[in-house]
This record gives sequence, C-alpha cells and structure tokens, in this order.
Amino acid sequence: MRRLPIYFLVDVSESMVGEPIEQVQNGMKTIIQELRVDPYALETAFVSVIAFAGKAVNLSPLTELYKFYPPTFPIGGGTSLGSAMNFLMDDMDKSIQKTTMEAKGDWKPIIFLFTDGTPTDDYSAAFSRWNAKYRKGCNLIAISIGDNVNTQMLGQISDNVLRLKDTDAESFTKFFKWVTASIKATSVSVTDYSNDDVQLAPTTGINLEKVDTKKPCQVDENYAVLLGKCQTTKKNYLVKYAKRLSKVEMEEYSNIDTRIFKLVSAYPIDGETYKKLSVDGDTNRIINTTELIGVPTCPCCGNQLGVVVCECGNIFCVGSDMHSSCPWCGLEGELGATREGGVDVNRGRG
Repeated sequence: MRRLPIYFLVDVSESMVGEPIEQVQNGMKTIIQELRVDPYALETAFVSVIAFAGKAVNLSPLTELYKFYPPTFPIGGGTSLGSAMNFLMDDMDKSIQKTTMEAKGDWKPIIFLFTDGTPTDDYSAAFSRWNAKYRKGCNLIAISIGDNVNTQMLGQISDNVLRLKDTDAESFTKFFKWVTASIKATSVSVTDYSNDDVQLAPTTGINLEKVDTKKPCQVDENYAVLLGKCQTTKKNYLVKYAKRLSKVEMEEYSNIDTRIFKLVSAYPIDGETYKKLSVDGDTNRIINTTELIGVPTCPCCGNQLGVVVCECGNIFCVGSDMHSSCPWCGLEGELGATREGGVDVNRGRG
C-alpha cells in the first residue's frame, strides 16, 4: 500500500499561548475525527505532528490514521523556523518510503505549516536545503495565523501561502474544516487518479486568503508575552498582552499613535517542557511597564498581583504579604510603587 504522509508543523511559541493553541488542539481532534470516517483517507493517510518554538520536537511520528491520537501541544520560547524545517527534513529522510526498483514508495507528502510570528533564528540554510532537495517532492502549505507573519519569507519555500485573517473560534473552526476537505480531496486524487499534487479545497466563506508573496508586507508585533514565576509554588506562567494603538494628544503634536499592550490573560505552563523547547540564554528583549495595561492574578496560586517586577528584570507574583522574595534571583524586599517612566521588564522571545 502506498501511503499519503501528512505532516503538521505547528508553531507553539509563546504568542500562541491561550486561545490560539487551544483552537489548534481542538482543530486537530476535528480533523482526525472526520478523516476516520472517510474511506479514501482511512486507506491512505498517515499523520505526524511536529511542534516547534525555540526548538522542535516530534509529538507524534508518522502513524496510520486509525491508530493516530492527537497529541497535547506544549508551549516554548522562540520561533525557530529554520530549526523546525531541518527537523522536518531529517524526519522525512527517516520516515518516508522511497520508490525502488521493487516497489513504489509513498505519495508526495503534504506539510501544513502553521505559524503566527517572525522567525527568531537564521533560516537561510534550512530554506536552501529545502528548495534544493525537498520542495519538488512535497506539497508544503504555509498558513499565516493572523497578520504578524512575513509572508514574503514563507514564499521562499512554498507556492501555497495563505493567511487566516481572523483568529476567533468560528474562523478557526471553518479553517480546520478546510484543512480536512483538502486532505480528503487529495486522498481521492491519489487513489483514483494516481495524482499526488495537493488538492486544496475552495476558501469560499472562510476568512482565509491566498497571499501574493511578491508583494511587500508590513510585519508588526501583535503580542508581548512575559515569563513569570510563582512566588508560592515556584512554577512558571506566561502573561500575554495584545497590541493596541491609541491616540495621544500633546501640545506639540496632534493625534499621535502610541503603542500599548493590553492584558489578555495569564496561563500556567509546564516549566520543564517550556525549557526543553526554548533556546538557552537571555532573550535580550525588554518592554517598559508603561506600555503594559492591566495586571492579572497569578494563575498558579491566585495571588492578587501576577506582574511584580524585580530588580533582576523578571516578574513574579505577590499576595497580601508586602514583604516578598523574588523566586528568580532570591532578592528580598518590600513591595513599592513603580517609578515615573516605568521599569524595563524581560520579555519572551515571541
């Protein structure tokens, strides 16, 4: 039997925490449930899931559809697309069955790449490797989740670059139905017509658009994410802020746009998994507290203040006891007001 390998290469960087990664999690379950009742997909499809942040990890090796169970997606720091592409190619070298004199190999693999941000590594060598040895023999569909992705960059590795314009629950649901329909159509194509070019479903009625990657695109950061540590439990959590533009009136200027980030929420994370998926060392990225609007409670212990800044530049939580000890550096002291002009805070890699 000739297999139709389907890879999901999923960005699990910090900006995906919360609703986006939950929607991807639910979407993967929907895809598998619907494909399992399709006779064409059930006969041909083998599925693998690779997650990437600062580093990549294989959450599920290439598995026959009826044996596949959607994995739980972790969260890590960074968006190392170059590392992810190399990880994918290395896995394909080991997992894809090639045609020989004795037998035909697998059909052309389909790769769905989901990402919501700008790469934090040097991806040039990985892209060159992909284009030289793998591109012609694969169907790569690159999906920009939101508008914070350099689609011109994605155009260097794929002719099928699409943008999911809205990221609400309804848009994600329709998007994953589109992914499912595309896999079903390709399964029919390989089975009945021996044609393994990807058959993408129509995007009518979906907030999904084909991107002209020759046109310049403007990329700006939609989120600021801070890595915190609970003073009580010593567990890690992420605090997510979404970008907002507001008008500021000043005597010298009129209607100046100023960038602020408004609180979305705070989320507990598995610190060990986060560390394994993140690049070692400082992020060398900061944000001033004057740009951040809103303070969450601690998602680990419920302390009232989930964003308290230590002199070391990291954040932790504080409850009713104003005498605190930073779980990052051990510095002890009394909680005080932030000075005028704010303080700089270490932020995640994105």
